Amino acid sequence: MRKSPSIEPGMIDVAYVALGSNVGDRQGYLAEARRELAELPGTRIVGISSVEETEPLGGLEQPWYLNQMVAIETSLTPHELLTKLQTIESRHGRVRRERWASRTLDLDIVCYQHQAVSEPGLQVPHPGLADRPFWQRELSELRGGER
Repeated sequence: MRKSPSIEPGMIDVAYVALGSNVGDRQGYLAEARRELAELPGTRIVGISSVEETEPLGGLEQPWYLNQMVAIETSLTPHELLTKLQTIESRHGRVRRERWASRTLDLDIVCYQHQAVSEPGLQVPHPGLADRPFWQRELSELRGGER
């Protein structure tokens, strides 16, 4: 496991969370996700990117996605945040059956400002960041144009 030692437990860090939806009321699912992220303990939204419509990844025939990214200040560790994100996804009908399949709501930890994790089941920064230009644009927008 690789962890950055620069943040003490309980300290505030900035996490960047990607939101995506390609089933049903896509805008509504993104709005609900933003609302629920803002309600997480020890967490507040400090930035919201533009919404972008993107082609699905993975080669399956399915509707296009609406994607957006939020920056949150949080005292949640990457593991705690992942658990909370999966709970929010489930609450909005996300079912994990087939990789790359359509979903009502997809929430991913893209990166933390000062923390990194490399374990089975959790990679921070997200290993797909380099392959998702829309995430790179959204992250740049949230960071004020910095790459």
